[in-house]
Amino acid sequence: MTLRTAHIIALVAKTLPRNADVADQFDLLADFLELEGSDQFRPLAYRRAAQRMRETGGSIAQLALDGKAKDLSGIGKTIEEKIVQIVEDGRIEALAKREQRVPPDVVEFMHLPGLGPKTARRIWQELGVETLDDLKKAAETEQLRTLTGLGAKTEENVLKALATPKKKIEQKPLLGRALPAVRAVVADLREHPAADQVSEAGSVRRLKEQVRDLDIIATASDPVALIDHFTQLPWVDEIVAKGRTKATVVASDGLRFDLRVVPPESYGNLLHHYTGSKQHNVALREEAVRRKLSISEYGIQDTETGEVFTDKTEEAMYKRLGYPWIPPELRENMGELEAAREGRLPRLVELGDIRGDLHSHSTWSSDGKNTIEEMAREAKRLGRSYIAVTDHSHYLRDGRLEAQRVEIDKVQKELGRFKLLKGVEANIRADGSVDVDDEVLADRDWVMASIHSGLDKDLTERVLSAMDNPNVDCIGHLTGRKLNRREPADVDLERVVERALETGTFLEINAQPDRLDLRDAHARLAGEAGVKIVISSDSHEIPALSNLEFGVAQARRAWLGPDQILNTRPWGEVKKLLKK
Repeated sequence: MTLRTAHIIALVAKTLPRNADVADQFDLLADFLELEGSDQFRPLAYRRAAQRMRETGGSIAQLALDGKAKDLSGIGKTIEEKIVQIVEDGRIEALAKREQRVPPDVVEFMHLPGLGPKTARRIWQELGVETLDDLKKAAETEQLRTLTGLGAKTEENVLKALATPKKKIEQKPLLGRALPAVRAVVADLREHPAADQVSEAGSVRRLKEQVRDLDIIATASDPVALIDHFTQLPWVDEIVAKGRTKATVVASDGLRFDLRVVPPESYGNLLHHYTGSKQHNVALREEAVRRKLSISEYGIQDTETGEVFTDKTEEAMYKRLGYPWIPPELRENMGELEAAREGRLPRLVELGDIRGDLHSHSTWSSDGKNTIEEMAREAKRLGRSYIAVTDHSHYLRDGRLEAQRVEIDKVQKELGRFKLLKGVEANIRADGSVDVDDEVLADRDWVMASIHSGLDKDLTERVLSAMDNPNVDCIGHLTGRKLNRREPADVDLERVVERALETGTFLEINAQPDRLDLRDAHARLAGEAGVKIVISSDSHEIPALSNLEFGVAQARRAWLGPDQILNTRPWGEVKKLLKK
């Protein structure tokens, strides 16, 4: 045995850091680099790598030790080496050095409203402010305004932020991570000879944007054998509980799975019960009581005769109660039972209804990873008939927009009937104007307008102003939220919807798993008001083009049908609905 082999064995013998903990170090290193005024590329690369680590199913630490982490998109040899440093030393060396010379609170400065990396650095270095308490005193004694560009408003914002208890954002797995993981486990269990029926359940089956435990319901000829197989799968890091009909395990990436093997005669009852939601189940039980029925996870009892009925399928269970089958996405006690009784359940949009993607990025944006041609060919392979190239406007200055046009025309000639649209994602400024001249916007096939900074500054008014621009077709990721990282900005949705109808502007469901913005309730309100919704991938690389599935899931939870989604139409029909 070599010394290196022995060293790796020793490392593996101890508990490897979880993916989220590794990712946190890279996010913090990116914070430090921004504080130092580093070029934009490195912090962005570290944040993208951190996101990829959180989405990776297996142990990123183990992959790095095996030399395979760099095979993942966004993780190169240098980042892989830093992951190994975390395994060996507990900390990235570059991060440890910065933590020694930069006061810890200074990193917090840059996340306060109105500040940022450059301002935080100036406050620290020019005023000698190193703690949050000192920052508060500096704002109270009007020291901040002595720095060029800062004023009384900055001090007011800082004091307000410091006086507001920092709301802890609950960390829950994203649907984009959980759904592929649970599907893989369900597919594995279905292959076992003892398995009969296997289905995901719980919030992941309802396609909620964030989930808790991943629930799986199954029937089997030999429940013990299926449970044994489940607990011995190679990715299982911990067996929390194990019995003859149920088990709970934790995967190496921290996801927690619950498997229940149930009697086949009551599979429909149990699948419904464990799918939820709790509010839907309670409402269904209350309605059943009025019909002298009692519902439990094991069956439906006639309270007068005591007879218990079980159902092998959910369809049979709902029919017994006098309802058509209700799609899991609608089971939130938001009017679905009444709609089902009255025959008003909508036909929900499906992924196959989507004809094109109206928000994508290429290497013309610095954060894009694939060329226009690569993105277009993948979209075509996925069955779409058009895609809009909407690179960020601030990367298309100084003649680059015209150069991009030439490339799009060249690629279009190679794509046949597939339509490659000349779009742009323009930034909405603080005053509500967009950062691209009107004559340029008028020449684009499709214009997204989005807010990317200053989310605390009059967001509603800025969006309303942007929608008044006759060249703006759609507002992107309206509230700017980042699930698990950033709360949504305050927005007066009713005013936004009203203005969208007045101006003919569309609103986006952004299918990035950490955005899904609009949220379901907002998308439903907009759809019911008559605003057409765009489901788009906002993809910056080829794999993200498949994220449309998660946007469709959000639209289904919003009760939206194909006609309410703009891009279920061919481009020729979409074009007729544009303002210009």
